[in-house]
Amino acid sequence: MQKLLSTKEVAQFLGVNEKMVYTLISEKKLPATKITGKWIFPQHLVEQWIEVNTSNYPTSRQMPENHGLLVIIGSHDPLLERAISLFNTLSGDYTAVFGCTGSMGGFKALRQKRCHIASSHLVEENSGEYNFDFAHRELEILPAVINFSRREQGLMVGRGNPKNILKISDLSKPGMHIANRPLGTGTRLLLDQELRKNEISVDRISGYENEFFTHLDAGLEILADRADAALGIRAAAAMLGLGFIPVCWERYDLLISKDRFFEPGVQQFIEMLNSKAFADLTRGFPEGYDLRLCGKMLFGPKASLP
Repeated sequence: MQKLLSTKEVAQFLGVNEKMVYTLISEKKLPATKITGKWIFPQHLVEQWIEVNTSNYPTSRQMPENHGLLVIIGSHDPLLERAISLFNTLSGDYTAVFGCTGSMGGFKALRQKRCHIASSHLVEENSGEYNFDFAHRELEILPAVINFSRREQGLMVGRGNPKNILKISDLSKPGMHIANRPLGTGTRLLLDQELRKNEISVDRISGYENEFFTHLDAGLEILADRADAALGIRAAAAMLGLGFIPVCWERYDLLISKDRFFEPGVQQFIEMLNSKAFADLTRGFPEGYDLRLCGKMLFGPKASLP
């Protein structure tokens, strides 16, 4: 069972007084829920909240300039992997490499100047917007934001949906077992938000603690009958031949430090996203992507298509 903290315990954990805890709940979205009239705080969500709101990361380990690599770090996406492979085929001067760390890992790498591009799909709980508010909190200087795609997120389930899973709340039914994504990933953040909306404690979700790095890794657990469901993108479900229950469309962006935006490798990658070669690549790719914004710079959080 996940550890639950009282108001006094979470105040000690954060090093503040109890009055400040109530302020953090109302103003800073400190994860909390009321049971029998008293606030309780799932410790793992408090730790995630601290991670999301942490700033002033060390910047001593910076990439050397002009090393012939284009470093992309952050959230995993199968189409982005294909785009990186295409870039490496077309570019004679740069080699793109990807580090799968989750969306928050991408923000950290960008802050520490360990990458050129961070990939992210972090959703704000109340507004439903993506990435910009996190960029305001995490980074001293706002990055350039280029959309890569909109993606359909939902519940990946077994072929034919043998457990008749129709919605998020079904994950708490007896006999259900899920595959989860790690803390710091946009998909884990979305799942936790959906569970809170449905007033479902993570203690009721069997398999919640079982974490897998990518959408495909989580989907393979379903394919191997080790899990009944996992939150993930439609494209991953289609690639594995799994069933899919839609939850939402999300925006998946590329964030680029402004001091690296005009570096040749970065510009070549952006140009490729608008090329015929990339359009041809996406034409035969599994469904679940909306590429109408792909390669376009976004200037504010209200940049999503309806």
